[in-house]
Amino acid sequence: MVTSILPLRASDLKVRKSRRLLLDGVSLSLSGTGTTIVLGPNGAGKSTLLKTLHGMERLAGGDIQWALPDKQARDRQAFVFQTPILMRRTVLENVAYPLRLNGTSRKDAFRIATDWLNRVHLGKALNQRATDLSGGERQKMALVRALIRDPEVLFLDEPCANLDGRATREIEDLLQEVHAAGTRLIMATHDLGQARRLAHDVIFMHKGALLEQTPATTFFENPMTAQAQAFLNGDIVE
Repeated sequence: MVTSILPLRASDLKVRKSRRLLLDGVSLSLSGTGTTIVLGPNGAGKSTLLKTLHGMERLAGGDIQWALPDKQARDRQAFVFQTPILMRRTVLENVAYPLRLNGTSRKDAFRIATDWLNRVHLGKALNQRATDLSGGERQKMALVRALIRDPEVLFLDEPCANLDGRATREIEDLLQEVHAAGTRLIMATHDLGQARRLAHDVIFMHKGALLEQTPATTFFENPMTAQAQAFLNGDIVE
């Protein structure tokens, strides 16, 4: 049996850029299965939190601990950005890249990548340049590229922010499938409707601080802080 990289425990995280604290003493614990949605107004620190937990931000203070050593934990997680990072290659080559980087043969990597692309209805675009895809197609490609190595934990930074309703539904359907298969999802979004559809628990951020971490039902029905209540009401959060 493979040992899990969870739980993840973060203690008193601080991230500073140009003398400004982007994260100010954030502590949290994530374990088990489920989808954690990170909410908060613009500038709350949502993206910074995800990048920090994934190891992409340098800590000015605090500590992050996975259940396994950092190298092993890093190899079993992936990250999807709001704006997909595209290589100037075909769709097939983009999706196969993580496997090739890990030593998988070209033949096997292309076969697995083709299966994934067919699964998200991008099979007809295999040999198309990734930069020619629509916004929704690019995000689906980025998502399967993150999933192709079967990560235990997947971070997503507002993956549907620039998509229309149909593309958003397709992404959400895939995320539901991935969650059902056992991948732990940690996702930032500005879309309260999406949060209600997907969240098992919610982290609420404001001004670089974590104000609430509660089950989704509790957060949406009975938020504990005035800031969260204002956010849910659509008011300006001060």
